[in-house]
Amino acid sequence: MNKEAINLFWIRRDLRLEDNTGLHHALQAGLPVMLVFIFDSEILDKIRNKKDARMLFIQQELMRLNDELKTHGSTLKTYHGKPAIIWEEITSSYNVKNVFSNSDYEPYARQRDGQIHEVLKKKNISFHTFKDHVIFEKDEVMKDEGSPYTVHTAYSKKWKARLNTFNLKSHSSEDHFSSFLRCDPCAIHSLENLGFENFEFPYFPDKQVRKEMIENYHNTRDFPFIEGTSRISMHLRFGTVSIRTICRQALQSSEKWLNELIWREFYQMIIYQFPATEKKSFKPAYDRIEWQNDEENFSLWCSGKTGYPLVDAGMRELNETGFMHNRVRMVVASFLTKHLLIDWRWGEAYFAEKLLDYELASNVGGWQWASGSGCDAAPYFRIFNPESQMNKFDASKNYVRKWVPEFDGASYPAPIIDHKLARERCLKKYKEALSAQFF
Repeated sequence: MNKEAINLFWIRRDLRLEDNTGLHHALQAGLPVMLVFIFDSEILDKIRNKKDARMLFIQQELMRLNDELKTHGSTLKTYHGKPAIIWEEITSSYNVKNVFSNSDYEPYARQRDGQIHEVLKKKNISFHTFKDHVIFEKDEVMKDEGSPYTVHTAYSKKWKARLNTFNLKSHSSEDHFSSFLRCDPCAIHSLENLGFENFEFPYFPDKQVRKEMIENYHNTRDFPFIEGTSRISMHLRFGTVSIRTICRQALQSSEKWLNELIWREFYQMIIYQFPATEKKSFKPAYDRIEWQNDEENFSLWCSGKTGYPLVDAGMRELNETGFMHNRVRMVVASFLTKHLLIDWRWGEAYFAEKLLDYELASNVGGWQWASGSGCDAAPYFRIFNPESQMNKFDASKNYVRKWVPEFDGASYPAPIIDHKLARERCLKKYKEALSAQFF
């Protein structure tokens, strides 16, 4: 064992040195700090696509962090395996006194952290976690009587009322970088060693948000052909930017954009307070819906060959770039669940495989919103008409033609289902399921 007493900072979804709450506290705790990252095999083994752009992004960001640490005479240690086994290995190799990290609110992460806490406790090592991923966490924004909000508007109002400059204050660590453990540089695990492919990917979004985009967000956010959204969600998901920095920008320029950031926090609170909603409908009656779950229709939806241009454009953009415009996400999700009567969990799982910004809380929340089964969801009788949505938000058909070039030709397929018939079928099936709760 390396006998020098040290503290460790466990990087997870916070791939940055600046304005990092847990790192800020670790560097001021009085011992040299070494940074570690674990490629969690419990997660990686479930990724079927071994050419996953998110893995490429993570590996690139870890290499960037390692280069930064080298300038301070330190390094980033990466490991691959089951976290509990890895922590046994780490604590057998180093004289660890404290482990610092930032909180994660998803069900698996909470179960994992509880297990690691027990591993460390047996060795008299303290495990400290901090709020960093959100402005308000867990039960910080609650109803007056102490129960969680389940309606976004009320949650948002309380969230804004609680906000002050303290919540948005940066946690600067630059003055304490001398506390990094001095050690020889280590190599970051390669994608190939992790069982993934290395490749070129041109679609990673910029983490610098354009000021003019924020100022015009309320006018441009619904039009998929316009670059009217920030695409910052991937960087928030992996923590390459600080939520405090982003919220300060929103407060200065766009309340509409701030409201979208609050939706993200709302869903983080919901998954923490109601972890069962990862797999079950927030409104239990919706789990009685008799889904059709036609595999051929699902395949046509996945590949963007439904005969509905806006749906197909969105799915093809997702498949190629890992991104889909939020307005289009609502349309394709509504189409899958209400036109095709396919279980929202099928769509949620497909998005989980494809989205660069995939985040369980927001993805589950969005899919349950679209299907009507979630908290503060669109009512079940609200069924988007993909044709009218296209005519309203892509009137020029520029977005559709970019992703569905055969749109104007004879080769473009007819719709796989008639909108009117699909709507009537959906209303019938939903009514049957929801009325059953009264008998």
